Amino acid sequence: MIVDSQVHLWRAEAPDRPWPAWGREMVHLADPLTFERMIALMDGGGVDRAIIVPPSWEGDRNDYALEAVRLYPDRFRVFGRVALDDPRSRDLLPGWTSQPGMAGVRLTFSAGKENWLRDGTADWFWPAAEKAGVPVMLQPMDCFDEVARVAERHPALRLVIDHFGISRVVVARGQTAETIAKCAALAKYPNVFVKTSSAPTYSNEPWPFSDMEPHIRRIFDAFGPRRCFWGTDVSISFDKCSYRERVTHFTERLSFLSAGDRDWAMGRALNEFLGWSAGARAASTSPKPET
Repeated sequence: MIVDSQVHLWRAEAPDRPWPAWGREMVHLADPLTFERMIALMDGGGVDRAIIVPPSWEGDRNDYALEAVRLYPDRFRVFGRVALDDPRSRDLLPGWTSQPGMAGVRLTFSAGKENWLRDGTADWFWPAAEKAGVPVMLQPMDCFDEVARVAERHPALRLVIDHFGISRVVVARGQTAETIAKCAALAKYPNVFVKTSSAPTYSNEPWPFSDMEPHIRRIFDAFGPRRCFWGTDVSISFDKCSYRERVTHFTERLSFLSAGDRDWAMGRALNEFLGWSAGARAASTSPKPET
């Protein structure tokens, strides 16, 4: 069973769904990546399940992702958005995962939030998420020391580092290797996991993205396949390769991965992390969207 650890799904901006002013500059694709479109990609790529991460350009809303889970409960789970600077968010965490399909929280430190890991804005969140048993996905944005302190102080809080810990800014600056090393150092904390996702985005080569292989191997060597979650973040580099090629990059081209390693990294590890029963292959059993 193959599970994609990150996809952004969204509707078009509309009067009843206005985006933040900066949202139009961040959106990945001209046409929305809807859950119907995503299901077709998954079926064509042989991917059984995916984690929906609501995109930042829609603001702090999770309704569309939860609608996808309602219609396709065996295909999707959600790591939803929480407004860290809104005092009312504190009251949401105790019942967060009681929402059908809501598996955790994803934090984004961009668009004016770059210092929230350092300036105290996020401090309330870590003990609250730990107490509530809510796992957290986040992009460190070069705040690896701060993430390390969170992991050490809150050992029951499960943290998932996005995209090897790197970003397009890191790649543009030529800092990929040193940032990968910082991410690998977090493996000393058993409550830290990593998404080996969006490799095509950060590669300077066409498929099979050979320049990424040493970085991927370093992360696997550090964390082991049971703490690595394959994923695509497909919308950010949609035209660089097909969805199926993103799958075969890991299943066919990374020779250092054994068959057992691939089984864990491509879905088994994430299913166990979430307590999401493997069950049967989902593609033929999901309901169709309501019309």
